Amino acid sequence: MANLADEYGTDVEIYIKALTTTIHADTPTGAPAQLHNLLERLGLDRHAYPQEAPLYIWHTVPEHLDADEQKRLASRAIPALLVAGYEVNCTPDVFDELAYQQAMLDLRTRARRPATRQPTPSNSSSPPTPARRTP
Repeated sequence: MANLADEYGTDVEIYIKALTTTIHADTPTGAPAQLHNLLERLGLDRHAYPQEAPLYIWHTVPEHLDADEQKRLASRAIPALLVAGYEVNCTPDVFDELAYQQAMLDLRTRARRPATRQPTPSNSSSPPTPARRTP
């Protein structure tokens, strides 16, 4: 079985498998579990051969999606993979520029949101001032 990620020295190779319409995401032999888990969280299906002790693991875009949505899903995955530090290559016949740009914008927006902070307790030793009552 050919593994394009091994062949090209990348972490993820996204392409349409020859003689099919299936979008594959190849990872190198021995890729870390974190990469496989991230690809699954991004919506790709994991496959392994053989099942018991996989020698070869790859991912595909779900085939129940129409062709355009498959390309959008693959393209939306790229920014998250890049931000996680992975080297990604995607063939032009799969890449959807608008989906990629939207995914980048979504990542930037999430990164700019301030984390919810708990109020810090006051270190004042004096008791709080009671509220004033008006007659």
